[in-house]
Amino acid sequence: MMEDAALAELLFPNVAATPEEMEERYPKRNLPEGAKVTRIAPSPTGFMHLGNLFGALTDERLAHQSGGVFLLRIEDTDLKRQVEGGVEKILDVFHKFGLQFDEGALENEGEFGSYGPYRQRQRAEIYHVFAKRLVAEGKAYPCFCSEEELAGMRERQEAEGENPGYYGKWALWRGRGLEEIKKELETGKPWVLRFRSEGDPAKYLHLTDLVKGQIDMPENEQDIVLLKSDGIPTYHFAHVIDDHLMRTTHVVRGEEWIATWPFHAQLFQALGWKPPKYVHTAQLMKMDGGSKRKLSKRKDPELALDYYFAEGYPVPSVMEYLLTLLNSNFEEWRLANPAAPVGDFKFTTGKMSVSGSLFDLDKLRDVSRNVVAMMTTEEVWGYLTEWAREYAPEFYAILTDRPDYTKAILSIGRGVPKPRKDIAVWSEFQDYMAFFFDGLFVPGAEYPENVPMEDVRAVLKEYRELYDEHDDQEAWFQKIRDLCTAHGYAAQPKEYRQHPELYKGHVGDISAVLRMAVTGRVNSPDMYEVMHVMGVEKVRERLASALARLAGPRE
Repeated sequence: MMEDAALAELLFPNVAATPEEMEERYPKRNLPEGAKVTRIAPSPTGFMHLGNLFGALTDERLAHQSGGVFLLRIEDTDLKRQVEGGVEKILDVFHKFGLQFDEGALENEGEFGSYGPYRQRQRAEIYHVFAKRLVAEGKAYPCFCSEEELAGMRERQEAEGENPGYYGKWALWRGRGLEEIKKELETGKPWVLRFRSEGDPAKYLHLTDLVKGQIDMPENEQDIVLLKSDGIPTYHFAHVIDDHLMRTTHVVRGEEWIATWPFHAQLFQALGWKPPKYVHTAQLMKMDGGSKRKLSKRKDPELALDYYFAEGYPVPSVMEYLLTLLNSNFEEWRLANPAAPVGDFKFTTGKMSVSGSLFDLDKLRDVSRNVVAMMTTEEVWGYLTEWAREYAPEFYAILTDRPDYTKAILSIGRGVPKPRKDIAVWSEFQDYMAFFFDGLFVPGAEYPENVPMEDVRAVLKEYRELYDEHDDQEAWFQKIRDLCTAHGYAAQPKEYRQHPELYKGHVGDISAVLRMAVTGRVNSPDMYEVMHVMGVEKVRERLASALARLAGPRE
């Protein structure tokens, strides 16, 4: 022990703080009983993917449902993967998706909260305090092996049929004495700090995961690196120390990290700490032909979160759909509570998928249609203009030129018991609304085949004089029925079905004539509302223009 203590001072001569002082600096949180502390800890690589959001939503729900804390930590220990503006990208994406952090990193090296720093590269002092303690207790040691030596060792292990890694007889620096280490240090040779594992792979550890249940895994025997040669910790070391000092109660991460748990369990034990609870989420899958596969950065553009912004998927739609993947009972809850805020849903890890959630863009679109249909006019206006400002600036100019007119358009069919479900993404609104704006309107000529051209012209001419913007919907529709009767069309579809020989067609055909003239389309929202929003002058102008285009006989 004396030699270990001397080695600790030799390796960390400038570390004066103690683990006990760190415990005092980051005390246990004063939170209500059962409150959870969670964190999302992405790396600033510039690429934010669906898995990031999947885990973050789980973290946010667990924390905020329980009256706990949801924090953002930046894992920037790997400089090779870090890109300029990576942190800002993380913050921007999470902001756009409405995730509210209670503490964590901010732009330009800023932060808020009492448990920082929240960037790992700024926490070197903290890691070194605990590294020094592990060395002093004989639980860690320096390793001076070069990359060439490690590569040679791996070749010999392969040749001898041994498991690869740094362990047992292959742990070349585990048993070296203080004097030998001093000599290496005096030469300035770089070193890493390794954990001295006492694990036995013949023995098993038991992890009770909140998604997977009990997982039995062999103990770790590898002397894994704690500190790299630049003094920056590996993910393993930083994860254990940060989650303990930030008082994290639940760690949410992808199932690919399960393999690291035996080592993390070792570290928690070596440091005398109780580990947090783990939530290992299943991978997001998709159908490819007749089989499932993992979502791929190379093959699947929908993995990148930027995809959803550019395509115009409403943020509430994406979040709601993710909840259908996260909890198997969410859809049932939504059917029972169609208008309830999504935050009212009681998320639980017990309803998360064990084997992998199937991501389906078609299903997302279905969910999105329902979500958009339930929005208020002001909500649609806010989301739509925000999207258009960035991704469709010309359309944005049209939308915002006459805000009241645009909002009136957006209000059509909204706020009623059975709202229309035409729109899934914001990028569809331009086509949906185009006929309301002269600059986007495209005239059409797909009049019903059973309506002779002379009837088309007569109906358009007469209705142009009949239309009155002050009519209520019943009076408006009665005028159309009267037109039908006057020109030999049934005023009710039922009448036509009963006696087709008596009529040229029915009211639906005449309505279609008016719809085509005013909107240029076979399908549109309710024509009473469309005309009311357009105004009498625009309706009559459209009818007159249609008549002018129909001056000649039908071919």
